[in-house]
Amino acid sequence: MARDLNKVMIIGRLGFDPEMRYTPSGSPVTTFRVAAGRQWRDANGDVRDETEWFSVVAWNKLAEICNQYLSKGSRVYIEGRLQTRSWEDQQSGQTRYKTEVIAGDVILLDSREGRGRDGDDYVPPREGPRSPRGGSGPPPDIGDEDIPF
Repeated sequence: MARDLNKVMIIGRLGFDPEMRYTPSGSPVTTFRVAAGRQWRDANGDVRDETEWFSVVAWNKLAEICNQYLSKGSRVYIEGRLQTRSWEDQQSGQTRYKTEVIAGDVILLDSREGRGRDGDDYVPPREGPRSPRGGSGPPPDIGDEDIPF
């Protein structure tokens, strides 16, 4: 049996503070935008930069955590899936589309130096289900030195 895969991993910085709201049924949802940049050299040897912006949506407990601990400029690792939604634009009558990352996991990558239990920047240890591969917890945080590019 063939299986499909819809998975995205992004490392970048928040461009704005997260915004949290609640659905009519009371579920928390937090949205934020993340910029991920890349550099390369063109044919002339000049360094070129490109930034891609991603809209991220977090639900329920993850939404509350993102709203509490993330802020503009925070460096994060996000793992999730892509979802495209559509709606009818009331002004033009056209169908509009938006592709978003539905976050399943968010890891704060900023330095932990300067954070203490008494400070506002304290991030509690991650809790989550045991790894299906037999591990005993969530994967370790990813630092700059761990990224192969």
